[in-house]
Amino acid sequence: MQVVTTQSGLGRIEDGAAALLDTAFPHVGAVLEQEGSLRCLASCAVRRRIPLDEATLMALLGRPRAVWGVGLNYVSKAARTGRGLPEEPILYLAASSAVAAPGARVVIPRGATEPDYEGEIAVVVGRRLYRAAESEVWPAIAGITAANDMTARDVMRTTGVPALAKSYPGFTPLGPSLRTPDDLADRDAIRVRTRINGELLQDDTSAGMIFPIPDLLSRLSWFAALEPGDVVLTGTPAGTGQDRACFLADGDEVRVEVDGVLPLVTRVARPTDA
Repeated sequence: MQVVTTQSGLGRIEDGAAALLDTAFPHVGAVLEQEGSLRCLASCAVRRRIPLDEATLMALLGRPRAVWGVGLNYVSKAARTGRGLPEEPILYLAASSAVAAPGARVVIPRGATEPDYEGEIAVVVGRRLYRAAESEVWPAIAGITAANDMTARDVMRTTGVPALAKSYPGFTPLGPSLRTPDDLADRDAIRVRTRINGELLQDDTSAGMIFPIPDLLSRLSWFAALEPGDVVLTGTPAGTGQDRACFLADGDEVRVEVDGVLPLVTRVARPTDA
């Protein structure tokens, strides 16, 4: 099942259309917080159908309670940077106020001279995970979506604090749709691609992760309880602006494509009075 949050309510994607559901939940995150899964949406009656290209897609999860991220989690990225593989995940918690809706225009703050994109697979928690074994992780995942874990590289370099470099308003675009794990063709090799102004610059699969999704969430859950609706960003492969010494500019379009979900498009702008 693939679901969206639209201006007209929640919907299932069916035959290229958004089947709007007879439910009062305002967004997918609210379903997970109350129900712990999306099963109730599978049996919801359909109020009406609208073509996807006519649907106004909103923030998929509302504002998540927590957004976790991990640095250097792809073999390709480690190879590009010349760094060894980490023995433990490099984890951080970013501000949920940075989450942006699909199609959002992200304004780069003054002073951030090296804004970068990071195409990622985002995992959305359905059931509480605490001190969980790897075998418990996939059954507790509500679904996956696309993410652009934007980073101000200059801020990262000067402060050494990932949360500061990634928490500007709009720096965590998510969505626009969520796919349940049972509907994935191969959950151990989920492809993620990033295109800047149409040019393919990142292309890898989750099989290239240093800490695969079950391992990553299991390790994290031994330090923090992951609650329904929480988001875990699973790392970015090689091909970021940092790798190419070429950062985002005014007017750039970032398109993140993750297997099984709608592409996430973000447009970048500079303040008009900068």
